[in-house]
Amino acid sequence: MVEELRLLFENHDYEGAAEFVRREDASDVAAIIAELDEQDVLPFARALDSDFLADIMVLLDSTLQQKLIAELHDDELQEVMEDISVDDTVEIMEDMPTELIQKIAEEDEILKLLEEKKFNILKPLLAEMNEIDLAEVFESAKEEDLPILFRILPKDLAAEVFVELDSDTKQKLLIKLSDKEIKAVMDELFLDDTVDLVEEMPANVVKRLLALSDVETRAYVNEILKYPKDSAGSIMTIEFVSLRPDMTVEMAFNHIRETAIDKETIYTCYVTDETSKLIGLVTAKDLMLAKNDAKIGDIMEDNVIYAHTLDDKEDVARKISDYGFLAIPITDRDMRLVGIVTVDDAIDVLQAENTEDITKMAAIVPDAKPYLKTSVFSVWKNRIPWLLVLMISATFTGLIINKFETKLNAISPVLFACVPMLMDTGGNSGSQASVTVIRSLALGELSTSDFFKVMWKEFRSSLLIAATLAVACFAKLMIIDKLIFGFDGYTPGLCAVVTLAMFVTVVLAKFVGCILPMVAKKLKLDPAAVASPFITTIVDAVSLILFCLLSVAILG
Repeated sequence: MVEELRLLFENHDYEGAAEFVRREDASDVAAIIAELDEQDVLPFARALDSDFLADIMVLLDSTLQQKLIAELHDDELQEVMEDISVDDTVEIMEDMPTELIQKIAEEDEILKLLEEKKFNILKPLLAEMNEIDLAEVFESAKEEDLPILFRILPKDLAAEVFVELDSDTKQKLLIKLSDKEIKAVMDELFLDDTVDLVEEMPANVVKRLLALSDVETRAYVNEILKYPKDSAGSIMTIEFVSLRPDMTVEMAFNHIRETAIDKETIYTCYVTDETSKLIGLVTAKDLMLAKNDAKIGDIMEDNVIYAHTLDDKEDVARKISDYGFLAIPITDRDMRLVGIVTVDDAIDVLQAENTEDITKMAAIVPDAKPYLKTSVFSVWKNRIPWLLVLMISATFTGLIINKFETKLNAISPVLFACVPMLMDTGGNSGSQASVTVIRSLALGELSTSDFFKVMWKEFRSSLLIAATLAVACFAKLMIIDKLIFGFDGYTPGLCAVVTLAMFVTVVLAKFVGCILPMVAKKLKLDPAAVASPFITTIVDAVSLILFCLLSVAILG
């Protein structure tokens, strides 16, 4: 075997060598790799199956392990490490440089290092990680380990991670931290993050937070909390860079260096007059490309897109999205600049609004907590109200069926077999129209002034859709039900009535689906709240009435 392998390696036939050792024991192949020339190790390892290489990897000495981890491509390394246990991975990390540990350390390995108190590996590893990834680790850690993880981190990184934690984890951590540690976190937080923290914490925790904050922070928090919950003022921050129009570019840079360390963004600087009125803006690019003696008033953009403190925060977030801004200035009624809303806050608003719309369209009361952190009782509480309403509303369809049952049975029992198909198709057609209109309303593509344009478009499209479904329905009844399955009673006349009912139902469903969200918007209600459940109930009842009346009138 040794001679054959030697020839394969001499010919650089690594695929052949990998195939040759495929059925050998992993320990034997590890011994072969240990004897290879350095230039043969990596190509031979790449030729091996990832699961086989994983078995071999744990048997290699640390030098070869580090070589493979350093030189394998990220996707290749990921496939291999997925087949290595957490315990073996942690063992491989011993005495390994931090930059290599970062390549193989996942959440499970970090938690294992914490459990085994291997802080010599853990501390440099965590210090180099992104705050988003660290937040996920915190949320998976045991409650008693949270303060340990937090204290390992550098001060500024700890504050950044804290901002990204969900409210439950924040609360657990705050309970475990000392007053000194909480004050250190509060000092590092941006003011808008402090406001968010105060809003989501219970009263006893808020009292402690405010007691540990300075007077200026408490005043700002109290001021922001006065704004309506859904307003731009409630999510803005006052940490922005303000310049004067008579400043030179050199003076502006000096001002930014002196004050920008505590600002949330410096990529856009806002120009205000002596009364703090917003008169323009300059970007970091504008400043870097201008001459040092150029006046800010000469290079600023004076056509500023802004929002007011009482504007709906979703509208402001949409504006940031539409224009591609990193931040948007917020003014009071007198055009005085009082804050900015940044893109990260806008993303949070849009995500929350989209989640709320989806839950309402599914007849569920919105819940801010992630699914896995929502208690069974909360799931029940959020879902049962609408289900009860819809169950009661289904009584109407039962009454309609009871009223026409005798007449329809007298005509043909087959008619009842077509009822589920009609109701389901009508409900699905209405839901399609409503979802399209609700999405367009949410994105600002439609307004209530487009009411008749929407109706006209949906009417024309519904005719085409209804005609297509009607033809398919007739073919299904005559060919599949009658000829293939051999069901009795499917006469051409009866099938034509069902087809006609299908056509009218789809047109009506499309009409209801597009009109209800528009009416809700006009009445200042949430369009998502009148979506699928209500539309399905209305369409079911009306389609049943139409079907029964047509059947009795034509076939009776």
